[in-house]
Amino acid sequence: MKNFNHGECHRKMAERYTSADINEKLTANIRGLGHTLRFMLEGKGGQRRILSILNEDGPMTQRELTARLNVQPGSASEVISKLEDAGLILREPNHDDRRTADISLNDDGRREAAEAVEQKKRRREEMFACLTDEEKETLLSILEKLHSDWEEQYKDADGHHGHRRGRRCGDDRAEHFENDK
Repeated sequence: MKNFNHGECHRKMAERYTSADINEKLTANIRGLGHTLRFMLEGKGGQRRILSILNEDGPMTQRELTARLNVQPGSASEVISKLEDAGLILREPNHDDRRTADISLNDDGRREAAEAVEQKKRRREEMFACLTDEEKETLLSILEKLHSDWEEQYKDADGHHGHRRGRRCGDDRAEHFENDK
């Protein structure tokens, strides 16, 4: 079996990027930024996102939280178990529906959620520090234009997008903003 050579891999990627057309370069950069944003703002396994949602909206059923996260129930259950094991949330049987559980933050979870909010705020400031205010406004205008066009252009027959399976209608830009507070 051949050893993986990171240097060679990066060299080949750089060559492909150099020879790519402008649309391929834009796509590669947006994809890369998306991965970076997800890692920097959501944290490992979406734990910070769950803490933020519970902090903002208060207790909810595991079923409601799973739907809000737009993930499979098994994936949500795994992350919720990790948060419970870490002593950050409480999971109790739901009084009305024994098939689901009520999820809430405990005091440690609220402190961790508050820290996550502050860390996100600092990260956002760091992430765009290389841009002037004018460049930020220009970038925002371009991104909003792309988002609006893609929302219209790539919706399915039901008016939804692939990444919004199972969610109710709404402007997901506002939803992402809510979840990133």
